[in-house]
Amino acid sequence: MPIPDADKDHLAAVVEERWLDFQGSLSDSGRRYPMREFKTFVQAVRNYIAKTEKDPLIHRKVVNVVNGLTDGLKATRKEVPGEVLAEADRLECLLFAGYDSYFEGDEPPGL
Repeated sequence: MPIPDADKDHLAAVVEERWLDFQGSLSDSGRRYPMREFKTFVQAVRNYIAKTEKDPLIHRKVVNVVNGLTDGLKATRKEVPGEVLAEADRLECLLFAGYDSYFEGDEPPGL
């Protein structure tokens, strides 16, 4: 059963807010990569995905933030940690394709 629109709107607003916090941290030149802010953003997206998994529609705010996330992160800085790019790709797969691209420990037999 889909969650109420108000709840979905709130979850999407949290994702957008965490994204803006992360973007603000990225713009601080000379600062190390803002891993804490990125992980907070990732958790907000994962929370959105978990709570809306039965809903066939994705909130526009979340689509705007996650669509092209991996490529966008590559363009923001010269050096982006591999962990960040892997997690960004994973979020895109989870949100748009409905599967987790990370198989550690859950590999199909024979791999």
